[in-house]
Amino acid sequence: MICLSGDLHHTTLQTGNQKCCDITELETAQLFLKMLEEAQVKVTFFISGKCFAEEWGLTKSICESDFVEIGGHNYSCFTPEIVHRVWNKLVHSYNGPLWVQRRDAKKTMDIIRKKTGRTIKSWRNHMYMHGPFTEKALWQSGIKICSDGVKKDSNGPILHPSGIYNFPLNVMPDHEHLFHAERTPEYVEWFKKRYNWSDDYGPDSYYIEEWTERVLDELKAHERDGIISNMIIHPITMYLCDKFAGFRKILDFISGCETVFMSEILEQQMQKNGEQQ
Repeated sequence: MICLSGDLHHTTLQTGNQKCCDITELETAQLFLKMLEEAQVKVTFFISGKCFAEEWGLTKSICESDFVEIGGHNYSCFTPEIVHRVWNKLVHSYNGPLWVQRRDAKKTMDIIRKKTGRTIKSWRNHMYMHGPFTEKALWQSGIKICSDGVKKDSNGPILHPSGIYNFPLNVMPDHEHLFHAERTPEYVEWFKKRYNWSDDYGPDSYYIEEWTERVLDELKAHERDGIISNMIIHPITMYLCDKFAGFRKILDFISGCETVFMSEILEQQMQKNGEQQ
């Protein structure tokens, strides 16, 4: 069983990937989604609130697909940055204190509900940012499952004392483990030294060909062993790497597996635990 997800950001965020791309991030998502629809593969897109506010035309076409579930990805993705640096100093939480995170979740959920009529249950913070108040803030806002962080040996959602489920990624992520766009080998080496960066897959990045094979090996092992694969793929990253060539190989495999929305994983776990929706 495979839970495929991707994060989508508003153009005005001006990420490094966006600055290197000849089309908008949401346009890469449209191309990506067309491939998924042809293969009948489900995806949970975690979408920033500003996509709904500033780029509704493109966002609407994505949200209307039967193969797309919407999740929240903050409203403005922790901008302005200086404000969150201050919060980190004051309360040891880059996301901000409880009330700030609740406000952000509510603003994001409100615009998604206004534009689509849907009440979301799934969430991923921008950059997987997670702090001491995050579970409580999201749970109080009505979010039931959060997919922040990377835990290589995880297998399904983990119930937090607050009531929310945490569901870490257990397949090598793309963006932070791929050479692409601004993430040249030189940049990656600088970043690793500057921030002492590493995750559960270590500090290294790979070219798309090797990364693709590593991901396929993991997916095949998980399917063999009955492990739920929780994987993230950013459409813009795949576009920048090789115009989706590597992803097509991954899609060939996952199209032969059962794919599920994150909310379906949540429902299954709640049923196992005897909880009501």
